[in-house]
Amino acid sequence: MTRSHWQLPEGVEVALPEAAARLELARRRLLDLFSGWGYRLVMPPIVDQLESLLTGVGNDLERNTFKLVDPLTGHLLGVRADMTPQVARMDAHQLAVEGPSRLCYLGSVLTVHRDGLCGSRNPLQVGAELYGSADVAADLEVLSLMVAALDAAGVTQPCVDLGHMGIFHSLVEALGLDSGTAAEVFGDLQRKALPALLARADGWSQPARARRWLTDWVRLSGDASVLVEARSRFADAGSGVLLALDTLAALVAGLRARCPKVEIHIDLADLRGYHYHTGVIFSAYARGYGQSLARGGRYDDIGRFFGRARPATGFSLDLKAIADGFVLPVPRPAILAPAGEDPALEALVAALRAAGETVIRQLPGPSGDCPERYARSIVRTGQGWAVQEGAEDVQPV
Repeated sequence: MTRSHWQLPEGVEVALPEAAARLELARRRLLDLFSGWGYRLVMPPIVDQLESLLTGVGNDLERNTFKLVDPLTGHLLGVRADMTPQVARMDAHQLAVEGPSRLCYLGSVLTVHRDGLCGSRNPLQVGAELYGSADVAADLEVLSLMVAALDAAGVTQPCVDLGHMGIFHSLVEALGLDSGTAAEVFGDLQRKALPALLARADGWSQPARARRWLTDWVRLSGDASVLVEARSRFADAGSGVLLALDTLAALVAGLRARCPKVEIHIDLADLRGYHYHTGVIFSAYARGYGQSLARGGRYDDIGRFFGRARPATGFSLDLKAIADGFVLPVPRPAILAPAGEDPALEALVAALRAAGETVIRQLPGPSGDCPERYARSIVRTGQGWAVQEGAEDVQPV
């Protein structure tokens, strides 16, 4: 067998028994948590029409999506790299409920590129979305749920990084930038490339004002006091910027009240990874983790591409990134049962399994299960079959 027969694709991971058990525990805990907050589980397909996967999400997600041709229809399909657009389609088109709708999801996604230096290309994406409310209370709810999800994984003091895409859109409008230039500015902002931004501003209609705004924009980061300074710096930038800052201030106040242990950081120019968001954006970090643990925000535009415009806000995370924080319960030792077809033995085995015990049926022959590996076994006594503590050579009946 050559090396290629057992080697996994670059960035693709498997989960061996202990890791898989931890992931399953994390999955159950988080879905139960989401259910307790009123979020209903949905299950989008892993393969979908490419157009549906990429509608309204921007070029970054398009470049990160695996594509294939359906041999049955000839249609172009995609393997989902992000479940959010699929869930938005469910809300807008398939569920079509009035008023707030709370949905959650969990499943594998596949990406062309890693998320970060050591990120997985096959994350287990879990997330929650709230549709139908444009109020900041909806953003606060999903932010609080994200913090609760991290708390369940033992991340009790995360740092939440807050920003707002409305500032970007408002400044682009105030500077009179066309869509192509705006896309270039967005790319520079994602890299925090201030020299490149200032060089671009020289050719704009308001170069002095643009350079001042861009410099302040990139450098304004820190605790919540940044919002007060930003109001002063962007006082002449228009009502859209000031409204975004007011929204962030309300979110900070609400998060402090609900989650007092959370550290809050403001970074108005951190736009990395926000492909389709339109309002508040946020991510969560913690000591000991090399990259963000969760990411989310408001994305009010996607629903209209599916025929029904709806306010939307939500978050997602990679279950693999936080699974180690879930402590597996210490299992009771498995019970070894002898081979054989005795009805009384079968009844005892069934009763033990129904009570939550792990019962292994011994396989016959020299390649069968070794009794010495088991601390408990089923043996025949004068009163019938019984569980014995301690290993013993279990003979078939």
